[in-house]
Amino acid sequence: MNMPLRLGVNIDHVATIRNARGGIHPDPVDAAKLAVKAGADGITAHLREDRRHISDSDITRLCNEVDKPLNFEMAATDEMLEIALGHVPHAACIVPEKREERTTEGGLNVVSGHNRLMPYIDVLGKAGIRVSVFIEPDIGQLDGAKALGAPVVELHVGAYCDSTGGDQEREFARIVAAAAHAEEIGLECHAGHGLTFDTVAPVAAIPTIAELNIGHFLIGEAIFTGLENSIRSMRRLMDEARASSA
Repeated sequence: MNMPLRLGVNIDHVATIRNARGGIHPDPVDAAKLAVKAGADGITAHLREDRRHISDSDITRLCNEVDKPLNFEMAATDEMLEIALGHVPHAACIVPEKREERTTEGGLNVVSGHNRLMPYIDVLGKAGIRVSVFIEPDIGQLDGAKALGAPVVELHVGAYCDSTGGDQEREFARIVAAAAHAEEIGLECHAGHGLTFDTVAPVAAIPTIAELNIGHFLIGEAIFTGLENSIRSMRRLMDEARASSA
């Protein structure tokens, strides 16, 4: 029997729109509450070092006002560790971060970064925060995540979402193999980055993936159909794909 498939909605880019003009509108916390109403199982927010979208006060309010788990995306820095320990969100996903990038460009290299990442994962875990690492769908990276003691991995599926034809088939095969290997070595497997209405179904049908985290597309689609409709449509496509693979 297939495991249930959760949807985490990333509300970063509601804050991007707010910050483009300043002020308080649109409010990402209101967006999070609407996402929950529309079927989100959790909320994801990335507090970047340069605060380009989500702010410190957004994180405080998300923890206090939203009754679904918060997945706190963070760079492996002492500043972000202190913030995570101050709020103790349900989960923390460690992601790579460069000041000059527009968005996260790929997964962490948890093999070469083992010694640097280990203290952060250890401290977060001891605080009762469920730690995940954002990695490429690569067997070596999965084994590296296991060696770090992270209980969860999130696969970066951007290459699959951005490709076509035979390239997309090859990228999808990597995701399938990575999700299967995650189960074999005892890791919970999530996926995210770049998923759309057109690309979500095959990933949602992979039975060993437990959660999808989707943000930018949903916020963009909300311009045309409204946020609640956007999320409900994504939720339906996910559920239909998972049911069809049973």
